Amino acid sequence: MKLRIAIWASVGALIVVLWSVYITATRPAPLGTMWILTDLTCPIALARHYRLSVYFVLLTNAATYALIGTTLETIRRYYKQTRPISAA
Repeated sequence: MKLRIAIWASVGALIVVLWSVYITATRPAPLGTMWILTDLTCPIALARHYRLSVYFVLLTNAATYALIGTTLETIRRYYKQTRPISAA
């Protein structure tokens, strides 16, 4: 389970890196509706009115995804154990 949570955290960090590259590459063009997708995949982006370092956003998003992963993996483990065995 620790490996799966680490994978969730790594995905969260990767998302920040990809959004940073995308925003840097398209800086002159306004993002418009892309902010909705950014807010969904990177919840700390809702605080974009404040100056946040990329490292802080990276750590926060990784922690958010690790928390989501912990919750989902716990639920998955619970339902995997309580599944009734059917007689075939």
